Amino acid sequence: MCFEPDSTPPIPAIRGAAVSQDDLVLEARDGNRFAAFAAWPDESAGIGVVILPDVRGLYVFYEELALRFAERGIAAIAFDYFGRTAGATKRGEDFDHTEHFVQTTQAGVQADVGAAVEHLRERGARAVFTVGFCFGGRNSWLAAAGGHGLAGAVGFYGRPGEDREGNPGPIQRARELDAPILALQGGADQNISAEDNAAFEQALDEAGVEHELVVYDGAPHSFFDRKQEQFAAASEDAWRRVLDFIDQRAGGS
Repeated sequence: MCFEPDSTPPIPAIRGAAVSQDDLVLEARDGNRFAAFAAWPDESAGIGVVILPDVRGLYVFYEELALRFAERGIAAIAFDYFGRTAGATKRGEDFDHTEHFVQTTQAGVQADVGAAVEHLRERGARAVFTVGFCFGGRNSWLAAAGGHGLAGAVGFYGRPGEDREGNPGPIQRARELDAPILALQGGADQNISAEDNAAFEQALDEAGVEHELVVYDGAPHSFFDRKQEQFAAASEDAWRRVLDFIDQRAGGS
């Protein structure tokens, strides 16, 4: 997993911000029902974000992240990956995600992304983005090839190449990506090499995909965590880039 159970996003809360929250059960077009958490600003900017968690699925880190977006006027839905194998109920910290994670598929994840995108649009979002972490970062970029009509796709420390089963990643599918890409990578990530990042950037260049790939020197995998105090500057810069990326591509929503 990317974060420990007691980790929190390294983003200051806006005290007194008018937001509401909901536990949801969404249904994908293939009939899958899955758990999600939504945070709604009382005064919406017409922008929505679908949050794709790490390999453990939906837990409190991503619920808190959704609230941080909503405090800034951006509606957000964080969703769980395991509706097909573990049901649509919320789970505790003792949930063993491993057997369920290995049963996920790109098609299933993208079907669930589509349901979250549709729900945001039903609630008035005119520009929708994805933001993902680790496994979710990779699938956030792949969502730009999912036919969702995204305004942009953001990924933190996602693996851009083929996965361990040989399934194509964002590098291999770069010519299918139809939304701008923001990649925020750790320079000391032992799972993602400098060569991986260079290959991703080259593939995006050759495909003509608008993109920005940022590598934070010395930052490890999962640096975006309040507990990682030594990487606070990297986290602050990454959050600023996410908000700027959304603001610049929201089409005046």
